[in-house]
Amino acid sequence: MYIDIGEQKALRSSEIIGVFDLDGVTVSKKTREYLKICEKNGQIEDVSRDIPLSFVVTDNKVYFSSFLSKTIYSRASKNF
Repeated sequence: MYIDIGEQKALRSSEIIGVFDLDGVTVSKKTREYLKICEKNGQIEDVSRDIPLSFVVTDNKVYFSSFLSKTIYSRASKNF
């Protein structure tokens, strides 16, 4: 099954490792370091049309989304 994460981007639910609220987790130094490393390695794709509210972690990429993390989670939960 595919989950819409914004701007016509859908990911297979089996690819998704986690969905995180940007405001809540970027307070952590380790999370900021992780995102900087991903950005340096070209592993970040911004699929938000405006200000990103969440990010979705997969094996090889991190996607910034303008959807709230609970919206993405809710979409995934409806299909199970």
